[in-house]
Amino acid sequence: MTVKPGWQGRFYEDFEVGDVYQHPLGRSITESDNVWFTLLTCNTNMMHFNNHYAERSEFGRALVNSTLSLAIVLGETVTDVSQQAVANLGLDEVRFTHPVFVGDTLYAETVVLAKRESASRPHAGIVTVRTRGLNQAGDECLRFHRNVMVYKRGRGHDEGLFPSEPEPMDPHP
Repeated sequence: MTVKPGWQGRFYEDFEVGDVYQHPLGRSITESDNVWFTLLTCNTNMMHFNNHYAERSEFGRALVNSTLSLAIVLGETVTDVSQQAVANLGLDEVRFTHPVFVGDTLYAETVVLAKRESASRPHAGIVTVRTRGLNQAGDECLRFHRNVMVYKRGRGHDEGLFPSEPEPMDPHP
């Protein structure tokens, strides 16, 4: 029997400029998601939590909080882009290009724009990506650039993190 590690994310060496990642998870947004996120972040714009108010707007219904949409789309990219991150260094050129409504499902797609070795941390490199969030109809709802510092292979702090048992799991219990 062979023990195989689960997906651990990409290390600096795994990124190639021009690669496109179509992230596998989509996330449908519920009314509870939108209301809780809006109120937890002290956003008092009633477009996100007062349906009566929102019905009178040009959209005719409540909008999903744009920073919730951003958080979900960025979160969807973690397994492919920043699972092995030292730190996010910045978000730039954030644009909200299409309204998001309760019930929409967001998907994420990322292209690698650049990569370089870190000048201050020899155990890491800096990767620049552009990500876009798409709804279930394929409409681009948002886009942004992100700079992330990523560990080099064999230099991450998660090596040996998984607890070991005296004997591996038996495939035939």
